[in-house]
Amino acid sequence: MRVNKGNAAAPGGTALRVLGRTVGLLADAAMALAATGLLVSFVLIGWAVVMRYAFNAAPVWVDDVVGFNLVAIVMLAAAQTLRHGEHIGVDLLVVRLSDKGRRWARAWAALATGAFACVLIFNGWDTAMLARTLGLLTEGSLEWPTWWLMLLMPVGGALLLLAAIEALWRVLAGLAPTDSPKDANKVAE
Repeated sequence: MRVNKGNAAAPGGTALRVLGRTVGLLADAAMALAATGLLVSFVLIGWAVVMRYAFNAAPVWVDDVVGFNLVAIVMLAAAQTLRHGEHIGVDLLVVRLSDKGRRWARAWAALATGAFACVLIFNGWDTAMLARTLGLLTEGSLEWPTWWLMLLMPVGGALLLLAAIEALWRVLAGLAPTDSPKDANKVAE
């Protein structure tokens, strides 16, 4: 694959660099929130185990909070995972393709991811607003409005869509994919 090593006038140039930095900052912030959610879940589970076995007083709400956290972790981490090339993929065939074939595969993957992100955004928003209108609450020990949790779908979808747009733009500009944190904001060297 030919990797563009031009300057700001190269395909993508300044606009792609700005998009990459913006998506990178948003994805980093979302990943920090996801990591915090993971740590909170770990602490809550550990605390619940100690309370259950040492004091015979297990908090019943911990399972609910950890479940809600899991949804947040997945939705918030998806964009950064895409930017680092860490989503599940079938590389067995792609590595055997020509450079042009790999480029087409990357473009197709970015388009498919963008389409899925749009489904998350629009259906997630519609579902959240319907749940809000109906006043739906979560079941279990905590009765939280479900629309709060459902808003994670359009938020995660928007982040994922931005990452997919960046990935597609990089393909169209003939640039290498963003595979590592140190390369995330590079457009040209």
